[in-house]
Amino acid sequence: METRSNSIQDYLSYALAAAHRKMSASLNARLKQHGIQIEAWRVLETLEAGQRLTMGQLAEVVLMNPPTLTKLVDRMVSDGLVHRQVAQVDHRQINVLPTALGRKRMLQIRQEVQEQDAEFQSLLGKEEVGKLIELLRGVVQ
Repeated sequence: METRSNSIQDYLSYALAAAHRKMSASLNARLKQHGIQIEAWRVLETLEAGQRLTMGQLAEVVLMNPPTLTKLVDRMVSDGLVHRQVAQVDHRQINVLPTALGRKRMLQIRQEVQEQDAEFQSLLGKEEVGKLIELLRGVVQ
């Protein structure tokens, strides 16, 4: 039986990590100009959809563990981007909602995110990016 040595670049997990690192570094540089972290953008973008999510639900959507999200939301409250509200259905839970300033900042940073996506799309092509997104969704589900 013949064994061959694989380059680390031949592993899917490596390729995904390398792509994530490149995209995150690029997006981080863009959002830094607005004083926003990538995770805060994820929160604002998610809240912009108008859903009333609990902190646990929000943590799942924005890919953060709940204690880290709590600290981030604390900073975002201090910055005037979001506010907390007792959930209407279950008063033991808290919803996070965007403020007017948070919605305004979201529109500014959304442009940055869309521009970055367009740059990467120009490298791969629109159809290929669509396929890639669908493939990655399949991995996540």
